[in-house]
Amino acid sequence: MQSIEEFLAYAVKLEEEAALRFGQLADAMAACGNAEVSRLFRRLSDYSRMHLADARARTGFRDMPVMDPSEFVWPDLESPETAEIWAADPFIGRDQALEVALAAETASHAYYLRIHESTSDPEIRDMAKEFADEEAEHVAELKKWMASPNRIAEGRYTSATSTSG
Repeated sequence: MQSIEEFLAYAVKLEEEAALRFGQLADAMAACGNAEVSRLFRRLSDYSRMHLADARARTGFRDMPVMDPSEFVWPDLESPETAEIWAADPFIGRDQALEVALAAETASHAYYLRIHESTSDPEIRDMAKEFADEEAEHVAELKKWMASPNRIAEGRYTSATSTSG
């Protein structure tokens, strides 16, 4: 990352793509009658939209780069928090859906942590650390969901310090 503006452009794109994919998965699950998994993916999509709004708010007065989608360079083919598209399988179960969500959140955490550890810019380092810490909270909460069969229905996934997805 060369600037805080570039970092924020990546954070905004990451959250846009996460919100879109989790939303697509929620719609697919609703369409095939898999209500529990649909609720999980919808909740994750809503959180990504909340994080997107927060990341956009942080761009505020900054002169943000305008980047074509092909200009983003991700560790894999898609942005780190983009859930696997195979999760649209109508027969996916709760445990598999949680594994997909956990993989997306874990990848996002690792992405921000790598930026935190590799940048020499103190502003980027601080913001990347903040975003990584929040993703670590999401990972921990998903692991709690995985340990408790009723957690999705209870809707306990929270993000009190929301800054990223």
